[in-house]
Amino acid sequence: MSARSISPRPRVLIVDDSALMRALLKRMLAADGDIDVVGAACDAEEARALIPKLSPDVITLDVELPGMNGITFLERLMRSRPMPVIIVSSHTVSGASATIQALQAGALDVVAKPARRSDMEGFASALRDKVRGARHARLPGFRPAPSTPSAIRPTASAHGRRLIAIGASTGGVGAISSVLAQLPADMPPIVITQHMPPGYLERLAHRLAHQLSRDVAPAEEGEVLAPGMIRLAPSDRHLTVSGRAPHYRVRLSDGPPVSGHRPSVDVLFNSVAQSAGSDALGVLMTGMGRDGAAGLKAMRDAGAYCIGQSRDSCVVYGMPRAAAELGAVDEEIDLDEIAQKIVSVVTLPLISQAAK
Repeated sequence: MSARSISPRPRVLIVDDSALMRALLKRMLAADGDIDVVGAACDAEEARALIPKLSPDVITLDVELPGMNGITFLERLMRSRPMPVIIVSSHTVSGASATIQALQAGALDVVAKPARRSDMEGFASALRDKVRGARHARLPGFRPAPSTPSAIRPTASAHGRRLIAIGASTGGVGAISSVLAQLPADMPPIVITQHMPPGYLERLAHRLAHQLSRDVAPAEEGEVLAPGMIRLAPSDRHLTVSGRAPHYRVRLSDGPPVSGHRPSVDVLFNSVAQSAGSDALGVLMTGMGRDGAAGLKAMRDAGAYCIGQSRDSCVVYGMPRAAAELGAVDEEIDLDEIAQKIVSVVTLPLISQAAK
C-alpha cells in the first residue's frame, strides 16, 4: 500500500478542460467549508506540473481531455505517485466507456456530470461525500487485471457450491475485474452487484465480456442462470435470485434503495441466502459503508461459504469490515488470492467443507 500523509481537510486538485466546469466544481466542493480546492488544471500536462507543487490528497478527473487523455494521465500517475482519483464523467457513450477503463486502471470512484439543472444538488452532495471518503482510501500498487483467464483449473464435482454472489462498491471495478480474469470459464454462474451511477454498469459488462471473451452481461428478468454465465445488476435495479438448484433464475426489482443503494448488495445476498443456502458462495469486496454486511450474514447463517476481502488489499475497508464485525465472514483473503479460494470452495464437496 502507498503511504500518504493525510491533511485534516481534503486538499483537492480539479482536472477538467472546461473553465465553466472547473469553476462549478470548485464552488460545489467548497460549499460546506470542510474541503480545500488547492488548484485546477485544464489538461493533463498542467495537472502533472501542479501535483508536486500542491500535494493534493484527492484529484477529480475528467477523462476526456485534450492532448494527453485522462486514461494515459491516470495510468502514469498510478505508477509514479498513486493517489485517490475520482472520475467526473459525462453521460455520453464514449465518456462512460472511458470511465470504466479509468476505474480498471486504478481510479477510485465515479460521479456522473449532471444532465439537468435539477440534478445539480445531488451531484454536488455525492461529489463531496466521495472526496471526503477518498482521502482515507488505501491504494494498492496498481497491477492491470490479466486480459485472459489464468491457469487456475477446477476439479469437477457435482457436490460443490453451484452459485457465486459478489458485491463491491468503491474500488470494486478493478478488484472484480482482477478476480474474474483469474477464474476459469467453466465456473458456476456468478451474480454481481457493484455500486455505480446509472448508465455505467452496462458499459462495464460490455468491457468485461470483450476483455475476458466470456458470457458477461447485465442481468435480464427471468433468465435462467447456467454455468459460465456472469451477470451484473443493471443500472438502478435490484438484482435477486429465485428458484432452487440447479435452476436458479434472475429477478429484477425497482424497489426502494436498501442500505442506501439501488442496486443493493444486501438485496442480492439476502435472495441468495433464501434460494441457494449452502449451495452458494458469497464474496464481499472493497467499498464504503455497510451494504452487503447483513446480507452476507444471512448467507452464512443459511450455510453459504462467505469471504471478505482483507483490510490490507481493500481500497476502502468498509463493507468487508462491517461484515466481519457481524460474524458474517468465514475468512478474509487478500485480493490476489480470492480467485484461487473461489475455485477451491466451489469444487470441494460440501461434506468435506463441513468437516473442516
